[in-house]
Amino acid sequence: MKFYLFLLMSRHDHYLVLQECKHVFLWFVEQEKDPGFWKEWAQRTLKNALTLQDLNKNVAKNIILFLGDGMGVPTVTAARILKGQLNGQNGEETQLEMDKFPYVALSKTYNTNAQVPDSAGTATAYLCGVKANEGTVGVSAAAVKSQCNTTRGNEVTSILKWAKDAGKSVGIVTTTRVNHATPSAAYAHCVDRDWYSDGEMPDEALQNGCKDIARQLFENIPDIDVIMGGGRRSMYPRNTPDVEYPGEKKHNGTRKDGRNLVGEWTDRMKDKRGYYVWNKKDLFSLNPNNVDYLLGLFEPADLPYELERNKETDPSLTEMVDVAIKILQKNERGFYLLVEGGRIDHGHHDGKAKQALHEAVEMDRAITRAGLLTSIYDTLTVVTADHSHVFSFGGYTHRGNSIFGLAPIISDIDQKPFTSILYGNGPGFKLVNGARENVSTVDFKQNNYQAQAAVPLSMETHGGEDVAIFSKGPMAHLLHGVQEQHYIPHVMAYAACIGQNKDHCRTNSGSPFLSHISPTLALLLSVKWLLC
Repeated sequence: MKFYLFLLMSRHDHYLVLQECKHVFLWFVEQEKDPGFWKEWAQRTLKNALTLQDLNKNVAKNIILFLGDGMGVPTVTAARILKGQLNGQNGEETQLEMDKFPYVALSKTYNTNAQVPDSAGTATAYLCGVKANEGTVGVSAAAVKSQCNTTRGNEVTSILKWAKDAGKSVGIVTTTRVNHATPSAAYAHCVDRDWYSDGEMPDEALQNGCKDIARQLFENIPDIDVIMGGGRRSMYPRNTPDVEYPGEKKHNGTRKDGRNLVGEWTDRMKDKRGYYVWNKKDLFSLNPNNVDYLLGLFEPADLPYELERNKETDPSLTEMVDVAIKILQKNERGFYLLVEGGRIDHGHHDGKAKQALHEAVEMDRAITRAGLLTSIYDTLTVVTADHSHVFSFGGYTHRGNSIFGLAPIISDIDQKPFTSILYGNGPGFKLVNGARENVSTVDFKQNNYQAQAAVPLSMETHGGEDVAIFSKGPMAHLLHGVQEQHYIPHVMAYAACIGQNKDHCRTNSGSPFLSHISPTLALLLSVKWLLC
């Protein structure tokens, strides 16, 4: 590819202040000046689109849900640009792995009692198939937040349980604690997402028989095949030192009932090829072929941001997904896997866009890895978000501008520069001498820089707009148009012939509606997908 250098000089002195070298270098691909380049690109895309008329109506042996917590459409776009720029490209023309999925829909994310949702009510929707109240997991809208006595009779089950009941292996992988809002809706029934252990529950709730989420992880569906994430402290008795941080009391166990849930799990699984690990070394020492059950708790609470991860001790999301699929895929009946890029959300709440976007790029790497380990012939893969954030980027930035860089103009109101990335509210609001901070005086490219926000809040809030649903594999075309969020698990269950809809899965003779094709043909289909 030929490139040429195009130099833009500023029209006014203020612009020069914004530039590190007093000018801007923009790289343009030479081919982009040729109309034929764009027309040929469009024709390739059109040719590929025409193949989608042959709908994949196979039975989904495997189903994978990638959930980017807080990954709204602006986050997807910015992560795409970041991915490209990390690879030395402009970024805008880059494709995320999810961009390659043939079907895209929109999901309406509101909770039954909230216009702008939280991660608990939304998790109940896309995992259990029913909309619910903010702050509650695995219960219907008849359950009232924090009121224990409204739990009983209002429990709803998740697609993870539907899959397990159908004989599939099931797994949960997350970068948050395994008893956080998203994963907990897969197995728990709780009117308060913050009841991580009984140490965080009010006495009244305990007296009324409500169970903490960590306890439900091991009791409600006791044979979840793979569980990986953080959350160690919720599993051990109060004041028990953490194995990794024995001198830091904030990481000690929090349980009031004195139970060691990890020890109980280990005892139960010792004769079932079950293994518990708490660090990357122990995880990688395992041969997935010899593991049927895996519990991996790598931090006392949430896992660190990808940019801060200790690569010697903590596995990445991609590495966890790799191990999980290799364990789960041994089951001839297939598997269901929930994967959460949970700290995208945390980065945005902190106003730390760089952390959030690197989390999104890492989740996209995990999606790529999952695609290499599975086939679009028999695996339905869905990528979506629970909600968005009040995150944006703009300012008429030039092609190839650093996604974390400055806009090429200054404010015509306060005559100060501004970063392309901004938040509608959050901790980045700051006044200096009664005026907006001049970002050129701070290091706005550092990992933990908090982008400027319009309204001061200790934590940035969620956004209320629709989020995207990307899908590929059997019955992926059913995820189309603008849908309610609770529709997602019903499609996945229909594709896999589990849960409520099964009649379409059999012929009149009672045999499976679709038989498996030869491994050779499946391989050819996978290769075709990778080349498209």
